[in-house]
Amino acid sequence: MKNIFLISALFIWTNFFSQSPQIKFEEYELENGLHVILHEDRSTPIVGVSVMYHVGAKNEDTNRTGFAHFFEHLLFEGTENIKRGEFFKYIENAGGKNNANTSKDRTFYYEVLPSNQLELGLWLESERMLHAVIDQEGIDTQREVVKEEKRLRVDNKPYGSWLGEISKRAYTEHPYRWLPIGSMDHLNAAKKEEFLAFYNKFYVPNNAVLSIAGDFDTKELKKQIKSYFGPIPKGEMEIPTVTIVEPPLAKEVRDTIYDNIQLPGLFQAYRIPKQGTSDFYALSMLSDLLSGGESSRLTKKCVQDSEKAMYVGSFPYPTEDAGLSLVFAIVNGQTKLEDLEAEIQAEIEKVKNELISENEYQKLRNTIESDYVYNFTSMIGIAENLANYHMYFGDANLINTELERYLKVTKEDIQRVAKKYFVKENRVVLYYLPKEEN
Repeated sequence: MKNIFLISALFIWTNFFSQSPQIKFEEYELENGLHVILHEDRSTPIVGVSVMYHVGAKNEDTNRTGFAHFFEHLLFEGTENIKRGEFFKYIENAGGKNNANTSKDRTFYYEVLPSNQLELGLWLESERMLHAVIDQEGIDTQREVVKEEKRLRVDNKPYGSWLGEISKRAYTEHPYRWLPIGSMDHLNAAKKEEFLAFYNKFYVPNNAVLSIAGDFDTKELKKQIKSYFGPIPKGEMEIPTVTIVEPPLAKEVRDTIYDNIQLPGLFQAYRIPKQGTSDFYALSMLSDLLSGGESSRLTKKCVQDSEKAMYVGSFPYPTEDAGLSLVFAIVNGQTKLEDLEAEIQAEIEKVKNELISENEYQKLRNTIESDYVYNFTSMIGIAENLANYHMYFGDANLINTELERYLKVTKEDIQRVAKKYFVKENRVVLYYLPKEEN
C-alpha cells in the first residue's frame, strides 16, 4: 500500500509540472493612461491590490540619487484624506498587510486584504496617487528613517557595501552605477519643491500599472476602479526613457575594500544583457548550475570538498537595461582569497570547456519549473508578476509563457554564454578584507 501511495504521489507531482498553470487575466486602460490587469480567483477570500510605478533609481537626477526609494517611504506618510501615521492602521484594522519596495527600474506598493476589504485597497492606492501630502514634516521624518535603514543595511552590516562598490565600478555612465538607497547628502540637500516635482512627474496614472489578483467579481471591480482611479488626471510632464548605453568594460576592474569584517570575501560581477533576452535565460541557468543548491558545482567544490569557502553564491541581477551577473564567496578559516578565487575560476573554466552532463541539465530544468510554479502560490505574487511583465516587456501573458523561454535553453547555450560573458576583461573583482589588515 505504501508503494502504491508513493507512486501515485509521484504521478501527481510529475503531472503538475508537465502542465504549467495558466493564469487567466483581463487587462485594459483607463482614459488617463492607467493600465489595469485583473486576475479573478474565487478559491480563497483573499485579494492582492498593487500599483507599480515605472520609476526607479535609474530615473533619478545624478545629483539627487535616492529619490525613488525615498518616496517608497514618504508615500506612507499620509494624504489629504488620510492622517499622518494612519495608513498602516487602516490595513491592520482590516486584517491585512501591506508593504512596498524599490528597484533600479520601478517602485511597487501593495496590500493583501480579506476580499471584503478590497475597496479599502482601491481607496488607499488612489489616495496615494492623487492626494499624497508632501510637506516638510514628512520629508524630515522619512529622511531619518532612510538614514537609519542605510546604517543598518549598508554602513554597519558586514559586506553591506559590496553591491554599491561593484555597481560604481561596473558602470561609468549609466545610472545603474548607484543603488536605490542613493546618497544621504543628496537627500539632505533636496528642497521640498524638488520632492513635489518628482511626485508630480512620476506618480501619475499614465506611468503606473494597477494589478489586482484574488477573490472578486470582475464586472463589479471595474466599476469601482473607474470610480476611484478614473477621475485622477493624466500626468502632464514628459517622462523620458533612459537611453544611455554603457560602453564595454574593455578590461578587468580589480580593487580592495577594507571593511568591519572578520573573514575576507570575494565579489565578482560580469556585465550581461538585460532581462528577457535569450542570453539572459541561459545566464540564469548558468548561475543555478554554479550555486543553485547543495549539489551545485561551486557549493560542492568550494564548500563541501575543499572547504575553502563558508558560503558561495551566484545570480544574475535582472534589470530593464543591460545588467550584471554576480559571483561571490566568503572564505573559510585561513584560506587565502587568491586560492578561493582560483578554485572558483577553475569551475567556471570547466563549464566553458565541457558540456554539462545530461543529469545536471535535467536538474536545472526541473529547478526552473519548480521556481516558476512557486510564483503562483500567492495572489500578490501573481499581481506583481503580471505588472512586471507588462511594464518591462509590454506582454503580461509572459506569466504563462516565459517558462518556455527557459526550457529552450540548451546545454550548448549555457556553455556559449559562459565563454562570451564570464571572461576577465568583462568583470569587476573586489577583495573584501578586515580593516585591521589595512
